[in-house]
Amino acid sequence: MFKLFKENIRIALGSIRTQLLRTVLTVLIIAIGITALVGILTVVAALENTISSDFAAMGANTFNINQYENTARRQGGEERKIINPIISYPEAVAFKNKYKYPFSETSLSFTATSTAEVKYEAMKTDPENTIVGVDEHFITNSGLETSLGRNFTGFDIQNNAYVCIVGSDFEKGLLKNINPIDKTISIRGAKFKVIGVLKEKGSTFGNSQDLRVLIPIQVARSLFTAPSINYTMSVMVNKKEFLNQAIDNAISTMRRVRKLSPVQDNNFGVVRSDDLINRILGITKYLGFASWLIGIITVLGSSIALMNIMIVSVTERTREIGVRKALGAKKTTIAFQFFIETLLIGQLGGLVGIIFGILIGFGIATAVNFVFVIPWGAIMAAFITSFMVALVSGLYPAIKASKLDPIEALRYE
Repeated sequence: MFKLFKENIRIALGSIRTQLLRTVLTVLIIAIGITALVGILTVVAALENTISSDFAAMGANTFNINQYENTARRQGGEERKIINPIISYPEAVAFKNKYKYPFSETSLSFTATSTAEVKYEAMKTDPENTIVGVDEHFITNSGLETSLGRNFTGFDIQNNAYVCIVGSDFEKGLLKNINPIDKTISIRGAKFKVIGVLKEKGSTFGNSQDLRVLIPIQVARSLFTAPSINYTMSVMVNKKEFLNQAIDNAISTMRRVRKLSPVQDNNFGVVRSDDLINRILGITKYLGFASWLIGIITVLGSSIALMNIMIVSVTERTREIGVRKALGAKKTTIAFQFFIETLLIGQLGGLVGIIFGILIGFGIATAVNFVFVIPWGAIMAAFITSFMVALVSGLYPAIKASKLDPIEALRYE
């Protein structure tokens, strides 16, 4: 049996070599479909990995309480927008003081501005830096880490120390080629000593996460006195199994802070870090479905082309089939020979398509700063798809070849 299989492989390879141009074109037709499938799945996998890396750093045991987003409620057949009020500083402080759930830590923060200019000696940055007022728990609760220096301490926050932690981009720009720790930078005329540098986070949806300066929250409130400042409370629970109870407790506490009656809806939002990840990843599933649809349509054309080419091959080799049958070859042997040939062409097309698809996916992922990962799922899908294409395309030509009458085949010119 093994010798027969080996012989069929040898005959199939010989046939492929004698019809090299036709084989190359067939392989390319199959490869185009597989390339489309693998390329899109590779980009989707890179997108999902980037999103997971950006948001999962917060941990699955954190949640935020903030203004959230506008929600729509139906009233009298029309859509009515309900705008939640901002979370003021007194409300944020009241929540932190009243929320005493065990094994949890609450941090307060607010974005003071996203258009700040930062100076160091005679140099200054473009007005594109984000200044965030934070407390000593902000970095831990946000899943951030420092690559140099230290985090804020309770002493820094309570005494309104003029210290700051800068994003990693400052090491490449304003504080390039120097040790930034203990250097003094200026924001709105106030001087801050740099005590730490955040690890690089990259960009999320086009927004740089490394052009940030974190300063103590009370200092930020004194420098940036814009009306209607919106605060965010971030809560980290030490044990994930307590997260649901902690959220329920936080909702109850915030309702008391806002003096909501039992019949009133919440006028604030609770955002779990894992819910945010799952919501965004849910959107990427549609991209996966689209890639499968494109791939299936292209592969369908490839299978039709492969079947036609194999039928032509059977017709051209009718005399060869007659000779083999006259020498005692069985129907199954003839069918197996053509089936092996179809499988080889199909798998060659799949291999070429996988290589091109990964290269295209890698190029796109690199261009848009996604975290590239090898799409093993897409590779397996491509191998299975190319096998199914060869299987479906090869059955009819193989059966047709096996049913040829040997006498008529020998007389064929």
